[in-house]
Amino acid sequence: MSATAAPDQRATGVLLFLAALLCFALDDAFAKQMVGSFSPVAVNRGRYIAVGSLALAWLLHSGELRPWRAPHQRLLLLRALALAVTATCFMTALVSMPLAEATAIYFTAPLVMVALSPWLLGEAVAPRQWLAVAAGFGGMLLIVRPGSALPLVGTGLMAVAALSDALFQLLTRKLSGRVSPATQYAYMAAVCLVLTQAVSQVPAMPGAGGAWPDAAQMALLVAGGLVSGAAQWLLLAAFRRVPLATLAPLNDLQLLLAVLISSFWFQRPPDGLALAGMGLIAAAGVALALRRG
Repeated sequence: MSATAAPDQRATGVLLFLAALLCFALDDAFAKQMVGSFSPVAVNRGRYIAVGSLALAWLLHSGELRPWRAPHQRLLLLRALALAVTATCFMTALVSMPLAEATAIYFTAPLVMVALSPWLLGEAVAPRQWLAVAAGFGGMLLIVRPGSALPLVGTGLMAVAALSDALFQLLTRKLSGRVSPATQYAYMAAVCLVLTQAVSQVPAMPGAGGAWPDAAQMALLVAGGLVSGAAQWLLLAAFRRVPLATLAPLNDLQLLLAVLISSFWFQRPPDGLALAGMGLIAAAGVALALRRG
């Protein structure tokens, strides 16, 4: 990359990343809207039918037609399973959780990742990083405090989603450079689709065992899934142009979008203490991102 081309690549990468954040926020809003009419299982099924189609196209384009022969298969399966658990818990929690508070709790995943990295990755965590983690979890306590009227089950499911997402991110880092992105994406799509179908047979799940949506409804759910797939593609395209440490502080824009969507689309604005908690989580995330940079 030439010196004159570098600024253009950086600008393109930042724009791609911002577009990815917008797609992620819209996908979450779409999911929140859809779980009002369909079961979480049905929404996830539509999402992963779309993502699976994109994964197959990517494998065909890259010529990686035997992903089952990839190295580190146990880690690939564990990574995909972590994302499947994340998606299942996140989507089920959205049935009862306001979007802004749900997104904020989910945004503690990077804090969990830092807290687990000494044991799972063997990385040292500096005192300043531990302070940021503590501040972020303090922010979460402001959101889920007694009297906040957040549902206990939904809050618990979102916390599990954050924990599972942290494990997913740690395993993604561990597999980086060892397994191609196309193969990782394919494993993710396949496992998430299989687990979603398995969950649909669990009697305790909302909508379990119910009929599939009709063709028009399924087309709508798959279209929403394509937004999720597009967000993942935009994210990968951005990371090819700009280092992660440069882009990570921008992540908090998604939390801001969630607050705006929750307030104006769903008429569920967070209260003052919840907003303060979100600010602490956002500040902790920025501090950790800048520290990595």
